[in-house]
Amino acid sequence: MSSMPIENVLDAVYEWERNHPDRVYMTQPTGDGGVVDYTWGETMAEARKMAAHLRALELPPNSHIALISKNCAHFIICDLAIWMAGHATIALYPTLHAETVAYILEHSDSRLVFIGKIDDWEDMQPGIPAEMPGIALPLAPATRYEGWYDVIARHEPIQDNPSPPPEQLALMCYTSGSTGLPKGVMHSFASISVPGQQFGRELEINSSDRILSYLPLAHVMERAVVECSSFYSGMHIYFANRLDTFVEDLHRARPTVFLSVPRLWLKFQLGVFQKFPEKKLAKLLKIPVIGGIVRKKVLKGLGLEEVRIAGSGSAPIPANLIEWYDSLGLHIIEGYGMSEDFSYSHMSTPQKRKAGYVGVAWSDVQSRISESGEIEIKSPGNMLGYYKEPEMTAECYTPDGFFKTGDRGDYSPEGLLRITGRVKELFKTSKGKYVAPVPIENLLNSDSHIELSCVSGPGRPACYALLQLADDMRAMMDEPAFRESLAPKLEALLDEVNQQVESYEHVQFLVVVRDEWQIANSFLTPTLKIKRDTIEQAYAEHLDSWYESGKKVVWQ
Repeated sequence: MSSMPIENVLDAVYEWERNHPDRVYMTQPTGDGGVVDYTWGETMAEARKMAAHLRALELPPNSHIALISKNCAHFIICDLAIWMAGHATIALYPTLHAETVAYILEHSDSRLVFIGKIDDWEDMQPGIPAEMPGIALPLAPATRYEGWYDVIARHEPIQDNPSPPPEQLALMCYTSGSTGLPKGVMHSFASISVPGQQFGRELEINSSDRILSYLPLAHVMERAVVECSSFYSGMHIYFANRLDTFVEDLHRARPTVFLSVPRLWLKFQLGVFQKFPEKKLAKLLKIPVIGGIVRKKVLKGLGLEEVRIAGSGSAPIPANLIEWYDSLGLHIIEGYGMSEDFSYSHMSTPQKRKAGYVGVAWSDVQSRISESGEIEIKSPGNMLGYYKEPEMTAECYTPDGFFKTGDRGDYSPEGLLRITGRVKELFKTSKGKYVAPVPIENLLNSDSHIELSCVSGPGRPACYALLQLADDMRAMMDEPAFRESLAPKLEALLDEVNQQVESYEHVQFLVVVRDEWQIANSFLTPTLKIKRDTIEQAYAEHLDSWYESGKKVVWQ
């Protein structure tokens, strides 16, 4: 890896503005079938005018300014304006309930809120204090706030190029809250600049690359690998319009870099299987010449035919899913990081990758496994701390400055890291044995019938697993013929999984749930990870009867 000095994210942006003002940087769907391109020059012209407005408000230096929006061009323009005005961004997920919005705005001491592209504004609005001033970004729903373009029309762009000191607060990411209240993870300009610059260097991303931004920018993975990385590489960012236009958005972008999470990689696979039966496709891919034609057809259908870098993060991806994409010629590299290290910890490379492993530590990251099996990290991306929580911050670090991730793992002889579960997710059965649920869930999730699973069983003689079927199958749950045909397959899966785990980890029965686990009903975090406590509590009243039934497969 290059040892070139790290430059501040804003300094990198000024270089693009100065040297390539007419180069298109972002492409934004307008919602009416059209798109708008923003060059570097246009991006910075708007950011400089909004920075002038924020300066005119005479807020205390490094004030906290909230930003609530789905991914869009003005999310990034707003970030730049806030930083150039000398303040810090507090980005909130656009899917949060009003109660959580109210908590974060109060806890973060936000003085102003930018409202952007939001689907459920009526549900979120009650969480914003009536006295809090706000500005509506383009594409925002109807609000009581003055619009972005009306505001910047009153100001001339700032002419200076502010470059905040490395230790200054740049942003706070509020954790997705899989357990308890979300915590404000504070990041400095140094801890966002190092990852942003190094991602592009290591993967050799440049201004000819294209990426589709659709994972939430309020989350550190998208913030680091897409937004901050683009400030250095200059890659062209395309934004998705809506969920139902995702395929169209993907084909518009024709990405050369594509990032996703395991759940969406699985959905893509299931979509392929609806058109190509799994066994038939496997046979076709093995035939010379024909296999190459089929690979191109499948990838083109997904909109991924020009992808040269495919990445997965946020949660473990089943090894056999990576191997399936390998058979298509799409080699997914995994990354491992968290809010607390700005996603800058470990990453596979095209040369160093192995199914089931999340890669090697970056050259400037120190990592180790503690005596208890916990992964500990010392990274240039490490946070300043949790906002207003000095004791909690201190508890998360070892005396010599390593962050205690809460994840369990081990290393291969080649230095590749494997995640084996969460320290706090371990539970003890009534037989006194500790069980790590994540590896078992990964085995279950590798089956094409299953979209999500949750393994539990604290205090019980054996584990159980809750299953959410793939979308196309969930609609048939009440059909007797469907149940009759699927039950033997699930029983076979149960036996197969139990053969791969220790005897004390055996799953006694599978429960096919009727509910759809979503962000909206709080079963999933905004990054599509299961909220284990919520899911366990939702089905707790049925456990006794399920255990007593003696069945291998239970239908909710």
